[in-house]
Amino acid sequence: MSLRVTSEIGKLKSVLVHLPGPEIDRMVPSMMEELLFDDILYGNRAREEHRRFQQVLGYVADEVLEIQDLLEDVLTVPEQRSAILDDLGKTLGWGPDMDYRLRDLSPEQLASALITGIEKPGPEMASAASELYALPPIPNYFFQRDPLVIVGERAIRCSMATPARLREPLLSGYVLSLHPKFPSPDGGKFWFQEFSADYGRPSSYARMRPTLEGGDILVLREDLLAIGYSERTEKTTIERLTESLKHRKSPIKRIIVVAIPPERSYMHLDTVFTMISPNECLVYGPMILPDGAEEADVYECDLTKREITWTTEKDLLSALKAQKLDLKPVRCGGEDPIAERREQWTDGANAFALAPGVILIYDRNEATAAELGRAGYTVVDEADLLLGKEELELWKPDKKYVVLLAAHELSRARGGPRCMTMPLVREDVKP
Repeated sequence: MSLRVTSEIGKLKSVLVHLPGPEIDRMVPSMMEELLFDDILYGNRAREEHRRFQQVLGYVADEVLEIQDLLEDVLTVPEQRSAILDDLGKTLGWGPDMDYRLRDLSPEQLASALITGIEKPGPEMASAASELYALPPIPNYFFQRDPLVIVGERAIRCSMATPARLREPLLSGYVLSLHPKFPSPDGGKFWFQEFSADYGRPSSYARMRPTLEGGDILVLREDLLAIGYSERTEKTTIERLTESLKHRKSPIKRIIVVAIPPERSYMHLDTVFTMISPNECLVYGPMILPDGAEEADVYECDLTKREITWTTEKDLLSALKAQKLDLKPVRCGGEDPIAERREQWTDGANAFALAPGVILIYDRNEATAAELGRAGYTVVDEADLLLGKEELELWKPDKKYVVLLAAHELSRARGGPRCMTMPLVREDVKP
């Protein structure tokens, strides 16, 4: 398979997901903050919701791939398995005890252990994951958007801002690097893959550990990215990414950087802004619209000049318009200031496009769905789609749809449909 993603909205051909497994079932309340959750999930319900979500993806995509299955494939090759365990041990500082625990596991068991974790007998009053697990679980791994991002025909391997997600980009990187499904293009598979496991205090800005997460990276066009400078993505890492994209002669010519508050409610750019059609975007109005109460600072980064330049822009939409991407905003939650704040919190702005003007959001975001309806979108319930009562007429360019996903449990994990998906191949969007 040749990777290719040149937009946020091109018809989906191949996508990477992960069904939330036992790693979400073994989390106790005292671990929630450490593992970045606001609540513990009912695993069986979350998995059923995710299976239906995958069915909806498969309504359009040719293939819906499970990252754990691909990791298991990679681990069946003895040389690769050994190299991965050696790299994990060296990178994460594992001692001989962990090596002993993992070396004799089957590929299936090892792939599972690297995601689910390994429990250890511990005190009944254990409060931290380190007291309950020899190897902590990574329950956020079903948010496949964040560890790895496909830009054009190569990837950006990310470096997570928190220790709870440290292993995720390593595992995803191994899959992309070693699985035979992903041939290597000329120049390699990665635009950027800086990584550090050191969470100590940096001695200088130049030595800050890289923090970059995929929810902050939006591929708006083959030559244009939007990147959030956020709670999870550092400005210094964005600067090094731009230098790498330029040095490796990527097709990216400009990056629009959006500085959003470093708060959990706005953890990534895609929680306040997503593209949904060739001329529309779904936005959290107070932050994205001009003169909004929480308006974000915006900068343009020009990679076409000898020295990369940064200039201040008035707002995101005008900056995009200057790059000939004129987007009409549709407000998450509508005009009601209470509804828009409630629905942004429950990922109402985190839409995922199956095709131009065909998007997925959670069914609990009723005000957002109503606003999309007023913008000409036909509102379809996932159950009606899967039962054949409704269909998406993708061959009609003037038809727009918003599919509502039943996601009572998934939505409590604080990540929407875009968060749960990593497109590997999309059709190019015609200008």
